[in-house]
Amino acid sequence: MSLPVILRHEAEVDVQEARDQLEAVRVGLGAQVLARVREVLARIEKMPELHGKVWQDVRAARLKQFRYIVYFIVLADRVEVLAVLHGARDPSSWQSRG
Repeated sequence: MSLPVILRHEAEVDVQEARDQLEAVRVGLGAQVLARVREVLARIEKMPELHGKVWQDVRAARLKQFRYIVYFIVLADRVEVLAVLHGARDPSSWQSRG
């Protein structure tokens, strides 16, 4: 089942913040994390239910190479990304976004 993936505004902000923070650490690292986010979103689009539920109907997918996690929900006609956060962050920080 393939569904379009939509990033909520908060998730878009998360991605930009991750990119900016990593780019400040080393030039080019921001572009690398964006590439990994795109890979995960493509994987989610193709098979969203492949990823397990972590809280209520929220599922999670990890980025390769980086400790970021994409939190999303699967709806009848689309997938909505709620957050893209570093794995060390408190999980409750995204739970209010559901």
